[in-house]
Amino acid sequence: MSSALTDLCRYPIVQAPMAGGVSCPQLVAAVAEAGGLGFLAAGYKTADGMYNEIKQLRRLTGQPFGVNLFMPQPDLADPSAVEVYRHQLAGEAAWYETPLGDPDPHGDDGYEAKLAILLEDPVPVVSFTFGCPTRDTLDALAGVGTYTVVTVTTPEEAQAAQWAGTDAVCVQGIEAGGHQSAFRDDPQTDGSGTGLLALVAQVRETVQVPVIAAGGIMRGSQIGAVLAAGAEAAQLGTAFLICPESGAHLLHKQALTNPLFARTALTRAFSGRPARGLVNRFVREHGPYAPAAYPQVHHVTSGLRKAAAKAGDAQGMALWAGQGHRMARELPAGRLTVLLAEELDAARAAVSTRSKQ
Repeated sequence: MSSALTDLCRYPIVQAPMAGGVSCPQLVAAVAEAGGLGFLAAGYKTADGMYNEIKQLRRLTGQPFGVNLFMPQPDLADPSAVEVYRHQLAGEAAWYETPLGDPDPHGDDGYEAKLAILLEDPVPVVSFTFGCPTRDTLDALAGVGTYTVVTVTTPEEAQAAQWAGTDAVCVQGIEAGGHQSAFRDDPQTDGSGTGLLALVAQVRETVQVPVIAAGGIMRGSQIGAVLAAGAEAAQLGTAFLICPESGAHLLHKQALTNPLFARTALTRAFSGRPARGLVNRFVREHGPYAPAAYPQVHHVTSGLRKAAAKAGDAQGMALWAGQGHRMARELPAGRLTVLLAEELDAARAAVSTRSKQ
């Protein structure tokens, strides 16, 4: 690991920022205390909500942690396509007895207000999703001592992030659960992403900044594989989602290892942007018709998702999960972090033994 990343965590293990309440302070603190790098997710929160979680986390741990921000999104959605999708969801609204949400034309997610707080009261790490901040922003964060990470899905995005001045890139493979973090949401490229190992190798040959690898990683041996491919650390989301400290809904946690949910798929059904989740009724029925309209579709379906969870109906929930979800282990987050590190050591020892034979 590079010296900067080594200073942030004992193990090359990063707990992914999972928006929607999953990456709560309790989860982040448990990972940080065990030697990993935990991330709060500021997405879908107000600036005050983000700051309150930061203060709560600081009361739980003195270890380094990160905060993830969503980049503002251009308003490229076709309002007529969103309205057609709203009509298609009318039956869902009737079934769950809840109104559909109104599309929000603004996609900034409180970005400027959150950034102002993070510059005024710095945290150790800030990462970015759905795009790359300006050089001025990255320089400002560097000026207050914050380490920056930009999430990328192609070598070209990694190069743009390096040019902008990021300290590191988080390389997200197609296997990753939740939203794909491409800078530009292009429906023509849906499902055409690159697998993590190939992508890490390509990015490693394109940029000089440190690489954090993300996508489908569930075991220490897989961490060893991405490190061998050129990454300095591995980021895991689904592996930590099932932990008792996670803020994920119980139905979501149970679904990860439920044989009823046999596979994942990239879908726009819940948010209007490609995201990998367990295939359930809602994905099957509405995924093929969902428009490229983020965050408008996210706001339209928000009430439906909450109502489905309240009704105990996992078939109507957004069950974000990576391709390795069936390998999830229901362990305390701290214990899981240490176990992953032990598995990594074992994998390295096995490789060393084989190389000497």
